[in-house]
Amino acid sequence: MSASDPSRREVLAAAGAMAIASSVAGTATAQPADAAHPPLTKADIDRMAQKVSNAGRWGADDQLGTLNLITPAKRKQALALATHGTTVSLAHEQSTEKSDDNRQPLIQTIRPPNFKPGEATTFVFETYTMNYHGGYFTHMDALGHCFYDGISYNGATPEIASEHGLSKLSIMTSSNGVVTRGVLMDIPRLKNLPYLEPTDIVYPEDLDGWEKKAGIKVTSGDAIFIRTGRWARRKDKGSWNAASQGAGLHSSCAEWMHARDVGILGTDDVGDKAPSPVPGVFNPVHSLVLARMGTPMIDDCDLEAVSETANQLKRWTFLMMVAPMVIPTGTGSPVNPIAIF
Repeated sequence: MSASDPSRREVLAAAGAMAIASSVAGTATAQPADAAHPPLTKADIDRMAQKVSNAGRWGADDQLGTLNLITPAKRKQALALATHGTTVSLAHEQSTEKSDDNRQPLIQTIRPPNFKPGEATTFVFETYTMNYHGGYFTHMDALGHCFYDGISYNGATPEIASEHGLSKLSIMTSSNGVVTRGVLMDIPRLKNLPYLEPTDIVYPEDLDGWEKKAGIKVTSGDAIFIRTGRWARRKDKGSWNAASQGAGLHSSCAEWMHARDVGILGTDDVGDKAPSPVPGVFNPVHSLVLARMGTPMIDDCDLEAVSETANQLKRWTFLMMVAPMVIPTGTGSPVNPIAIF
């Protein structure tokens, strides 16, 4: 693809616009007021990005990232966890209603059956239109969904993206489905709260604290699901613009996940604290986890039901299965992850 190619110009222009928007957004945000955690700068994120990078770890042409950690042995270990036969969805229900946290709701277009004399069988058809990336629809991010400083996982550059989608690092890397051990990390339960507030931040010490409380240890290839109680708060207090103000992970949690060799990160929000507490960096957790670690993310899960089930069983690990749509150039896919106890 040459520099004069219109699609290349559009891709690079879009990447530049995103970088400018990220810088502006980051500059305008306030730092977290926590004396134990000094404000982070872009230089700190750059340092973390180098530390957690898995570029070259599984070869120069690798597109799986930390899915490489989900080995046949890991899948067998996970399958052994399905002892009760209880299944729980980790997805939030779709909505066709516009709200503060769902600015672009699902559009469901129904074509009613056209009954004709003499026809015994008729059908109802429908078309779905959705913008699933964002803060409402449960979805899985492909690694090529995010670039940090113009680079995605394993050194991929914006040339992999065009109006046709991704030529590398697409959701097709998960087309055979993902089966591994799921681990629920219930941060509100750790703090004896029904849910976190939008101003709260989850730190590595919270993850350590939950491991100690729950008596578990995150291991290589696990899919961790970090609950902030976002949907419980919504039920209690109503919708709010979670994209502008929402609980999320501190950037240093990426270092914690890299040290544990986490296979997949799932959250009941978008993972990142909103607004970004790092000037000049929009969505630093996405930048570190997707673009450097090569760890797929499942955003906007609903972890309320699995929290109740896990608490009843006093078991915080389960068989986790998820299968995205088979879209060769897709940047992600709506998904319905399933926990099996």
